Order: sequence, then C-alpha cells, then structure tokens
Amino acid sequence: MTDIGKARPATFKEALDLLAKKIAEDEKTIGVEFPHVTAPDGRWQTHPASWSAGYQGDAWSHGHWTCGFWVGLLVAAYLHTGDNVFLTWARERMRLVGQRADDPNTHDIGFIFDGSAVPAYYVTRDPWYAEFALSAAARLRARAVATRTGTYISSWGPLDDSRARRSSAIDTMANLPLLYWASEHSGDASFGVIAEAHARKTAEAFIRPDGSTYHAVEYDATSGAKVRGYTFQGYGDESLWPRGQAWAIYGYAATARATCNAEYLALAERLAGRYLERLGSVVVPPWDFDDPAAPNTLRDSATAAIVSAGLLDLAALHRDPAAAERWRERALWMLEGLCNEYLARSHQHRGLLMHGCYSRPHNEGIDSATMFGDFYFIEALCKATMPGRFRPIPQPLE
Repeated sequence: MTDIGKARPATFKEALDLLAKKIAEDEKTIGVEFPHVTAPDGRWQTHPASWSAGYQGDAWSHGHWTCGFWVGLLVAAYLHTGDNVFLTWARERMRLVGQRADDPNTHDIGFIFDGSAVPAYYVTRDPWYAEFALSAAARLRARAVATRTGTYISSWGPLDDSRARRSSAIDTMANLPLLYWASEHSGDASFGVIAEAHARKTAEAFIRPDGSTYHAVEYDATSGAKVRGYTFQGYGDESLWPRGQAWAIYGYAATARATCNAEYLALAERLAGRYLERLGSVVVPPWDFDDPAAPNTLRDSATAAIVSAGLLDLAALHRDPAAAERWRERALWMLEGLCNEYLARSHQHRGLLMHGCYSRPHNEGIDSATMFGDFYFIEALCKATMPGRFRPIPQPLE
C-alpha cells in the first residue's frame, strides 16, 4: 500500500495546524456553549449541550446533536500537537456534554458520544469517559423497535409516540458505531445484536435497486413492512441526498468491521460506487444530486468529509490489496481536494471546511461550515496521517 504521497503530508499538516489554532482561539470566546454551524459572517452559531431533542407541537427539534464533536476535535488537536491543554479542555467540555447521556429521545446520542467520549477514552484510557459512552449506548439500544420482520432503531422522538416508533433515518447507520463499541467494551453482545439487526432492516428498506438510499422510512411498527420512503433534508422523496448516502457508506463499513461479515463490506462498496458514479470528477457533491439546478447549486463539503472517512475504512477492511489501494487513493484524493479548495484559511471564518450545507429545505447552515463536517474531515485526516491514534485501525476481513 502506498503512503500518502509527496505533497499531501504538508497539505494535511496545514489543515491539522489550522484545527489546533482555531479551536484554541475559540475555546477562549465561546463560553459554555458549543459550535453548530457558521453564520454568513463566518462566526460559529452556538447552542448549549443541554438542548435536548423533542417535539414542539408537530415540529421536531433535534436539539444540539453536534455538541460532542467539539470534544473529539479537542482530542485530535492534542494528538497533533502533544499539548495537554487540549485534553484539559476536552475533559471540561465532556462534563457539559455528559448530561446528554440520558437523553431518551434521539438516535443522535450515537453521534454525540461516539464523537466525544469514545475517542477520548481510546486516547486517555480514562474510564470516566467510557461510563458516559456506555450510558448513552444503553439509551440508543433502548430505541430498538422489534417487528415481525426484523428490528430497527427509531430515530427521533419518545417511543410512546407513534410517529417516533414508525420512523427511522439513514443517519442512524452512522450512530451504530457507539453500539458496536459498547458491545466490545462491555462484553454485552446485545449492543451489537441490535446494531446489526438495524443494519439488516435498513438494507432491506432504504436501499433502492440502483444503490441509492432514502433519507427516511416509515414502517408499520407491528409488521415491519415499509410504508413509504421520504426525505427531510433532500430535494425530494425519491432524490439521492448525498449526505444520506455518506452516512450509509460510513455505517456499513463500521458494521462490516464489527461483524467481520464481508457482505456488509460489499454493500458499503456498492453504496460508495453509486455515490462516486453520481459525483463524477469533482471533490464535493451538490447538496442533492437531483436538484434540477445541479451542478450550479449549493455544495456540501461535509458530505465529502464523511465519505473520505468511510472510504479509508473500506480500504483498511479489504483483503484485496489492489481494491484497498483504490479506495484509499480515492479517499486521499478527496481529502487533498478539501484541503486545497475548501479549507477556511481566513481568520474571520471560524470553521475548517467552507461551503457545507446543513439543511437546504430549512434554509439552515447553507454555504457554511458544519461541526459534523469539520469532525469527519479531521477524523479522516487522523486516519491518513496518524493511523491508530485517534481510533483503532480496522483489520482486513478474513
């Protein structure tokens, strides 16, 4: 397998240097709240970590589901610089994020704690972090809805609400790593059993014949039959929303790793192949591949970051050296393009990746940096430049 190339080390180091610089500056200004997306002037819009998910009448609020990623970025900055101040800040921030470990109303608890407590525990081996992650994993496991034809994890809302019990989103695939970690860490196989059951049910209901994915599916909560596929953040119910495809690629790579089942790896490759087919020769996709205005429309750099992180896992998991190298090279090419074309070098722009798109239909975080985009960008850079230090290295499947 080749290294990361001649020019890439300096390019990737610049991005990691920028992370350490900006996050140290922002720690002194954002108070006790956490960044979410950047405003048009480049400043972070912040919210308290305690902002929980829930219904406001018929409207659903996700709460502050990206708060944990800030902790993960602090841990990455420590690994890059060796400066213990980043670990000090990470621990203090974790105290604020930790109160969400008992949030019963959202699958996003996986994002919150797999992006914070899990890497913090892996790097420091402090069991205090693991306790938060296990509590959160128990909440996520409890969201499982067992039907006559399989089990899925309800994405949003209290489970005594029929709207919540019936609905699941492709994003949940990228929350499963918390359950896989909990299963391995605790020895309680039920975490992993629920996660894989959700992955199987999602493969049946979400993936279209052409290898694209729905954003959300409504099930019959008794029979498990699919009632409809639809979208919240894509252009239309039948469109290919690139970020949803990215979550699926990432989640099925994680499922292949946890189960050692090559069928999930093949599925992740199929999803990645469809994404790359629609992407073409550019680095960053439009916010929705099927926006009639594409390619002259908003881009979503966060999606490219998620995909690059997932493709690096595909490469590490693959037994075939040639296939592994192809996935790895495509991931590194994406990262290099993000660094060269999308890195927010301006002091006024507080994020790392410009031109993300949080939700075009809701007119929120369009043409901005997003906290999750910055996190997966840095996670991918850590995988490329310091493998095994931020997360364990996946082993090739037998």
